[in-house]
Amino acid sequence: MATERTRPGWREVLAGLGRPNVALLLLLGFAAGLPFMLVGNTLGFWARKEGIDLGAVGFLSWVGLAYSMKFLWAPIVDRVPAPLGFARFGRRRGWLLLAQSLVVLGLAGMALLTPAGHLSTFAVLAVLVAFASATQDIVIDAWRIECAEDANQLALLSAAYQFGYRGALLLTDAAIFLIAVDLGWPGSYALMAALAFAALVVVLRVDEPRSVAALASGPIWTPRGLYDAILGPFLAFFRQHRQWALAILAAISVYRLADFVMGPMANPLYADLGIAEQLIGKVRASVGLAGTLLGTAAAGLCAIRFGLFPTLIGGAVLGPLSNLAFSWLALSGGDPAVFMLAMAIDNFSAGFAGIALVAYMSSLTALGYTATQYALLSSFYTLLGKLLKGFSGVAVEALAASRPLPEAYAWFFAGTALFAIPAIALCAWLARRGPRGVSSGP
Repeated sequence: MATERTRPGWREVLAGLGRPNVALLLLLGFAAGLPFMLVGNTLGFWARKEGIDLGAVGFLSWVGLAYSMKFLWAPIVDRVPAPLGFARFGRRRGWLLLAQSLVVLGLAGMALLTPAGHLSTFAVLAVLVAFASATQDIVIDAWRIECAEDANQLALLSAAYQFGYRGALLLTDAAIFLIAVDLGWPGSYALMAALAFAALVVVLRVDEPRSVAALASGPIWTPRGLYDAILGPFLAFFRQHRQWALAILAAISVYRLADFVMGPMANPLYADLGIAEQLIGKVRASVGLAGTLLGTAAAGLCAIRFGLFPTLIGGAVLGPLSNLAFSWLALSGGDPAVFMLAMAIDNFSAGFAGIALVAYMSSLTALGYTATQYALLSSFYTLLGKLLKGFSGVAVEALAASRPLPEAYAWFFAGTALFAIPAIALCAWLARRGPRGVSSGP
């Protein structure tokens, strides 16, 4: 990353926003973010509204484990042409178009069913969407890194990606509540499938990243090819970061743990407090949007101006504020003013922490292994949290056995905020004693 002598001023930072790749990553970020909530928290709200118990809602969140396991097939995406004739579109575009096609089909299938009536089949379709979406993420993450000409542009592209991604999350975690009032939840999912198809059309009109040619080529189904594709990226990561590799992976794995563990219970909280879908959609699309944009922009600019580690530590400190805000909301009985403030805090914190972590993880990859190494890092980032969050519904139900349900929610959210302590400690330690090559600040 840039050192103090080369770190750009604010004028250079703002001028970089006009680069063509920034607009492209904005669009690809939107495509990546579109399916995420549709098989996550939004799906949990729909299931809870149809009477699915909290324990089942929590376990249904395990659909998202596909995002944490993507490192298992990332080497194939990195080295093997896409199947079913998609290879003719290029290595990156071929896989991306295949993944987006499966997302469209899966969402369309979910729109034809309901969680209450066909929960098992519905869950299988959600798994298909999550698997395809995770594959899409592998490709887009590699694309973003390969498009960057230097560390400063990488931070800008990461910020653009996060803007698009967060915009899609607001659509599928905010505006969809307003849409569902008129179209119903099946109609809302059908509309999201149509938007996913539109994203597919956009990909047909863009070019491969120029640096994709730098990827290792040659047959993968040979001893040498398998070594290069599967073991090579992981060994290269440990050679590059040496004794710090495990500490880096540990910091990444706990960085958003507090957010992941509380996630599945946020939308059921709204349902149980009786917060209307119209209010949820309006607040998330206004206050939530503003908070997301401010948080994402603040983190992107701070990462370039002050360095990754100060931004990373700032995100780790801001993250648990979301959990505490939800505790306050639970105890308020769903007060609209408290709900609005909680949404502002949650979206600003998530936007800031998200871009800080994405920029940091992107700086750790090596060209030639971008898809596999970034998949490894993002899998570590999500795996522990997604394993634990499956028990979130059981935890709330256990707390509710001896106290009112709103109070049980409040204790649960406050307890999950404590998961941020290891993240803050590890990031601060790496900033002081960690490997060289990533600037800790000017």
